[in-house]
Amino acid sequence: MVFSSFVFLLIFLPLVLLVYYAVPRKAKNYVLLVFSLVFYAWGEHLYVFLMIASILIAYFAGLFVHKYMVTNEVKKAKVITLISTAFYVGMLLFFKVAYRFEWLPLPIGVSFFTFQIMSYVIDVYRKDTTVQKNPFYLGAYVSLFPQLIAGPIVRYQTVAEDMEGRVETSDKFAEGINRFIVGLGKKVLLANNIGFVFNQVQAMDYADISVATAWISALAYGFQIYFDFSGYSDMAIGLGKMFGFTFLENFNYPYISKSITEFWRRWHISLSTWFRDYVYIPLGGNRCSKGRHFFNMFVVWALTGLWHGFGWNFIAWGLYYFVLLVIEKSFLLKWLEKIPKVFQHIYALFLINFGWVLFSIEDAGKLIDYIKIMFGFGGAKIVDDTAMYYLAGYGLLFVIGAIASTPIMKKVKELLVNKEYNSKLKFVVNEIIVPVSVWVVLIISIAYLAGESFNPFLYFRF
Repeated sequence: MVFSSFVFLLIFLPLVLLVYYAVPRKAKNYVLLVFSLVFYAWGEHLYVFLMIASILIAYFAGLFVHKYMVTNEVKKAKVITLISTAFYVGMLLFFKVAYRFEWLPLPIGVSFFTFQIMSYVIDVYRKDTTVQKNPFYLGAYVSLFPQLIAGPIVRYQTVAEDMEGRVETSDKFAEGINRFIVGLGKKVLLANNIGFVFNQVQAMDYADISVATAWISALAYGFQIYFDFSGYSDMAIGLGKMFGFTFLENFNYPYISKSITEFWRRWHISLSTWFRDYVYIPLGGNRCSKGRHFFNMFVVWALTGLWHGFGWNFIAWGLYYFVLLVIEKSFLLKWLEKIPKVFQHIYALFLINFGWVLFSIEDAGKLIDYIKIMFGFGGAKIVDDTAMYYLAGYGLLFVIGAIASTPIMKKVKELLVNKEYNSKLKFVVNEIIVPVSVWVVLIISIAYLAGESFNPFLYFRF
């Protein structure tokens, strides 16, 4: 179902763009709404009505909250805000639990669009954004297909002006195409191929794998989830630009972090800032006693785990980061600043990759066995033929993944094109090398999609 939605996006995107640019300005949001709902219905069928109902509830909640705030009936506005928030939290929790116990399939992207809707009503109450009086415009915002099913979480206040006054330009459109293709390449060429290693190892009997194989698999998952999610975020941001929108960045090279605190400033930025602005700060943030501050952090990270799913592994993963961040804020950050940066990076990457093991293995018994192997307990071999096979067959891909996880190529390009005295080099890079590289990535990605059966989307299920 997820894969068919993705193929649908690639096939019908030219049609959407053609219709979008053919209609008058006043009709553009209606075109986006219709195609977005069709896109969602293609993958989810009946759940599209759940989305429509969610949009209507948010629309009327926003109208009434705005009305009562204007008339200074703050208590009534607050009650409506709380009721609507409770409804969306309850809906999200219901589907997470139902999916966990296999009662119902999880609506694709439900965690993303419910958080967007909640932020809209809350921001209207806070007077941080204007109320949207056109239900179709609000519907277009909520269902906007570029970022509907896997983020980033786009708050209404960041696109309020774009909803009615955006300007499409050829430069923005070209930038959007490039960004979309780069994201597609991340997803199809890197995430899928590296992720295949993780899936193969996880399908093996743990008794047959070595310490090296276990760590290779953990690293593979770390690369897979990064390129999968950041790749889709790039595609969403690129698609947004094609339609005149500017979405905020969702990733900022998180694997170059020197601490866990820095990692969470760079990873899934839209989720981190959402919890900061709508949970952490309202609870008191860090402007309170140390005990209360840690309690506020505990709530945020428990909810972060639950946002990903109702499984114990997601909750454990969230609380794992809670503990690490408490330790860093208490004393460890000061110590880290005194050691060489290379050791700071090693510290952060070790803990981040161990965290992905907690995140990815849902069976508690298997997780314990896997961790034992990672650290050499239970008689596990240090290196085996399987590890050597994956290093030989996928070593270059891991190196490419490591390079692509850093801003090295971006800095090289900037270095080449910023030399004013070398205008010819700047022309070659900007007008030949970059465009040709982007289109090569597109062609290879399409070829892979046509012939590759392994094409999971990790964040579509959240």
